[in-house]
Amino acid sequence: MSTSNLSDDSLPAIMFLTGIPGLEWAHIWIAIPFCAMYLVALAGNAALILVIVTDSALHAPMYLFLCLLSFTDLALSSTTVPKMLAILWLHAGEISFGGCLAQMFCVHSIYALESSVLLAMAFDRYVAICNPLRYTTILNHTVIGKIGLVGLLRSVAIVSPFIFLLRRLPYCGHHVMAHTYCEHMGIARLACGNITVNIVYGLTVALLAMGLDSILIAISYGFILHAVFLLPSQDARHKALSTCGSHLGVILVFYIPAFFSFLTHRFGQHQVPKNVHIFLANLYVLVPPVLNPIIYGARTKEIQSRLLRFLHLGKILM
Repeated sequence: MSTSNLSDDSLPAIMFLTGIPGLEWAHIWIAIPFCAMYLVALAGNAALILVIVTDSALHAPMYLFLCLLSFTDLALSSTTVPKMLAILWLHAGEISFGGCLAQMFCVHSIYALESSVLLAMAFDRYVAICNPLRYTTILNHTVIGKIGLVGLLRSVAIVSPFIFLLRRLPYCGHHVMAHTYCEHMGIARLACGNITVNIVYGLTVALLAMGLDSILIAISYGFILHAVFLLPSQDARHKALSTCGSHLGVILVFYIPAFFSFLTHRFGQHQVPKNVHIFLANLYVLVPPVLNPIIYGARTKEIQSRLLRFLHLGKILM
């Protein structure tokens, strides 16, 4: 590649996000449920964080990981949805190339971090069920902090190369992207150069990070289910399965839309209509943040009771 192609002159100053292609006429109406889902996600995750942080009885490892999950959900949705709504409602699709790269970095790194948190939550359930006597010893606050830090460093390390891979490409003046937020392959496909490295690295990251996480989660649940069915008491089995059921629901909500979006973006471009792909890409940054607090709030009695107490106290103070 020539030196001129590596210079900043080949990079567009401004990117323009057009929203959901083919559904421009419905942008105003599509934005209404997206806005409602975002508000539910903000309220639900903020309430979970507030309840867990302020109640010392909920400072057990399971709830601290849930608090971290809520933080990542808030970050993921807040990184994308405000701009998404501005595009759909106000046609405000302009974003600087640097801003687009920053949004892309945040989306992918937060997503990788959330995958790490789900893996940590699976490990938490494994220790709680398979080695309950050493649960608080193995997963003390120092270890939880280290797990969170490692997950953060891993996500930053694997996503940072995306920035350099995108800046090395020539764009030949292409700056219009059919999407509601910036993501790696969407930007790369605007380039007029060879993007094979971007495709291979993106696939490698997906398989070695999120793919490996999902495999390790499946393995941990194999051990968990084996231990659960060896429990002598039916009540103990039911309680263990109920707790794990909440986590499994969150895992499915997170991974299924993400893998579908990832696979259609790389292998099903001609089979899946562009507007369907973009619509689903919007849902996978909205659905997990909306459903995660609902799943845990509905299935975890400790959180349920404290949320109700918190709401009752709020009414009294009002």
